[in-house]
Amino acid sequence: MDARDDALTIEQAAEAFAAEVAYWREVRGLAKRELARRMAFDPSYVSHVESGRHKPTEDFARRAEETLNAGKAIWKRWLDFETAKARTSPSAAVPAPRRVEQPYATGSAIVVEHDAARLDYDGRLYRLTMRRLLRNTGSEPITRYLIRISVDRYPGEPERSNAHCREHPLTWGELALTATCRGETMRWQTKHDRDAFKEVWLLFENEQGRFPLYPGESVWIEYAYSAGEEKWGRWFQRAVRLPTEHLGVELAFPAELDPAVWGTETSMTAEAAPLRTAPVQREESGMRVFSWSTSAPALHARYRLEWRFRASPEHEANQGEIR
Repeated sequence: MDARDDALTIEQAAEAFAAEVAYWREVRGLAKRELARRMAFDPSYVSHVESGRHKPTEDFARRAEETLNAGKAIWKRWLDFETAKARTSPSAAVPAPRRVEQPYATGSAIVVEHDAARLDYDGRLYRLTMRRLLRNTGSEPITRYLIRISVDRYPGEPERSNAHCREHPLTWGELALTATCRGETMRWQTKHDRDAFKEVWLLFENEQGRFPLYPGESVWIEYAYSAGEEKWGRWFQRAVRLPTEHLGVELAFPAELDPAVWGTETSMTAEAAPLRTAPVQREESGMRVFSWSTSAPALHARYRLEWRFRASPEHEANQGEIR
């Protein structure tokens, strides 16, 4: 990664904090006004923080982390902001240089040329396959890539979701995570391991050798994992955390379930609105496949697809998210 990107500016750190709050608010299915109410803030305050009109405070960060149960992700963004602020303060001691772990914000050395997600459901299990064409726009080799997995059985009901996750934690065994690059298996390392939240570094190496992504190069990586319907639920969200040129999603369900799909998009400054284009559907070997795509999505935009099975009304419409 370029040495100029080793330290976040105050603006970049504030933007990353705002995006983290917005991400977890969406995961929990809360409107800005409702989150503000639960945090005991003025109704407009969350909107001001997410849009960048207000800089984050320690009190806000603590309450947001506790209310959204973000696995310390929001708190880490707050600490990054504090570090950036201290670095530029005339009265503060100059902190030792540090490496920031490939921030999902402006200044990242990675550009995603193509992002393709395929979610398959067999009536019991969801299997997500992600294919990404990554380009190194920095000046140093990239040796790892961060992915995030999170689930939420009852969005909008954090206490109920937390209790369910404690009783039914997401396990590595059920995830069955696999990853490849250039036909090579990628090793991976756990960064965060929570009941309903995982972060994983995919490494550009394996037991046979290393294959870093060098400056100016592009490479396809593919990774996949599974979760049962009792944890995943009936929505799938894509958050744009790196500059992305093209994003596409496919959802494949048994045609006999008569699935119906719709979606919304949310930005840093706007509430959820219907997708600008409708998903297109086709039949494929007994499956009904819904496809949707967009070009040049805005950084920190979030696209959410939801569905129901009209042929099985007795099936509880759980909700959850894995990405």
